[in-house]
Amino acid sequence: MQQGFFSIQQTCRKCNGQGLTIENPCHKCYGKGRIKDHKTLSVKIPPGVDNEDRIRLNGEGEAGICNGQTGNLYVEINVNAHDVFSRDGSDLYCEIPISFATASLGGEIKVPTLSGYINLKIPESTQAGKIFRLRGKGIKMLRSRNIGDLLCRTIIETPINLTFDQKELLEKFDKSVNKKHQQLPKIDSWFNKVKLFFDKMK
Repeated sequence: MQQGFFSIQQTCRKCNGQGLTIENPCHKCYGKGRIKDHKTLSVKIPPGVDNEDRIRLNGEGEAGICNGQTGNLYVEINVNAHDVFSRDGSDLYCEIPISFATASLGGEIKVPTLSGYINLKIPESTQAGKIFRLRGKGIKMLRSRNIGDLLCRTIIETPINLTFDQKELLEKFDKSVNKKHQQLPKIDSWFNKVKLFFDKMK
């Protein structure tokens, strides 16, 4: 375009710089060579994927302009929370409730894994929050043969709806234990720390 002393160059509005126009465009694509459509795809999920991982499907993206190459489709993974297990990388975590008697005397309980139940031996005098590591019972790492671990955290459940006889037995047991301080090391340690704290304030 010539405007006085100035020459201005711009893209042709009819052909958009392609150098040709379509006289009778298609009623579906209007001469663009591509249309919007919906398609359902099957996506193979490899073991070990985690949140925000992406799976690329080659050639399943948008059609290219002017017979250009078709793009790719990226599927972003969002892993739902599980009722039993929580995940940290390739490791799994779960909480296992045990009774006071099992924690004190030891025993064996069934623990769920991704491949079924296994027996876990609980040693005597197990404290609340004790973590047992089960090697190779976690999740297979992505693009690797390594498998994570399952870490089981113990929760000691307090019994409810006790009968009168059960309460009496517990009271007798509690009195017998309190007479032997070495049987309650954490309680003794806590009280010693509290006593030392108040002694310093004097």
